Amino acid sequence: MIVYRPLQTLSALTFDLDDTLYDNAPVIRRTELESMNFLRGYHPLLAEVESGHFQQLRAELRQQDPEIYHDVTQWRWRAVHLGLTRLGLSDAEASQGADEAMAHFAQWRSRIEVPQETHDTLKALAARWPLVAVTNGNADPAAFGLSDYFECVLRSGPHGRAKPYEDMYHLAARQLNLPLHEILHVGDDLTTDVAGSVRCGMQSCWINLREGNLMKIRDARLLPHIEISRLASLTALL
Repeated sequence: MIVYRPLQTLSALTFDLDDTLYDNAPVIRRTELESMNFLRGYHPLLAEVESGHFQQLRAELRQQDPEIYHDVTQWRWRAVHLGLTRLGLSDAEASQGADEAMAHFAQWRSRIEVPQETHDTLKALAARWPLVAVTNGNADPAAFGLSDYFECVLRSGPHGRAKPYEDMYHLAARQLNLPLHEILHVGDDLTTDVAGSVRCGMQSCWINLREGNLMKIRDARLLPHIEISRLASLTALL
């Protein structure tokens, strides 16, 4: 553990999910593959469609509505809906297709393998402090065995703008009934997690998973309070 700023009173912790508590890359790759297989089989005109087509639709939607990225689930739903309507399906048919595609997506999105170290660490921390998950993604902790550790799970879109915006950080403090400066946020991203939490007045822990040098990484804007290289290091705070 590297300390850059002295930690103050600590009354709760918030956690990013993807890549902070588990490796998110394998499940994303598998989910995208299975999602495309589903869509290709859903309608004959989609039989040869490539993922790049839906990426283009997402880019088009964001150009029309720049704030849509705050809710990644709704963004994906609208891209599928748009693609189906352009094939000639009615609005009702496209809505049903988008609903079915997102239900299929959700099944694969949360098939996450969580390391035992994550379970052990969260269990130990939750025995002393309340924990809250704060995520820009759409993985469901209840589906992969992490929900019991958290007082609540906050997601961008339904619960505010995506990190590094302050919305969910402030909401977490209200949910916990604590001042921001008594909460330590833990995450792997130097912009969304570190800069976002520090700017709104929280304490911050950067989990450095790729042996990066904080003094040389371009997106290092603000120093975290502490840096760790593995989640279990947080038990040193107990």
